[in-house]
Amino acid sequence: MGRQCAMCGKQPATGHAVSHSNIKNLRRWEPNLQRVRLNGQRMLVCTRCLRSVRREA
Repeated sequence: MGRQCAMCGKQPATGHAVSHSNIKNLRRWEPNLQRVRLNGQRMLVCTRCLRSVRREA
C-alpha cells in the first residue's frame, strides 16, 4: 500500500503534466501527509484531517 491518509484514505492522484508545446507526461499529485501522534499511535494523516481533529479537541 502506498502513501495514504490513515483517517480518510486519501491517496495519490494521477494525471498528465502538460507542457507549453502540449507534450503530456504522467505525474502524480501526492496528498499532504504529516506524521503525527494521535491516541498514542504514530500515523500518516493529511492536513485536512489534522485540522478537523485539532478543531474537535
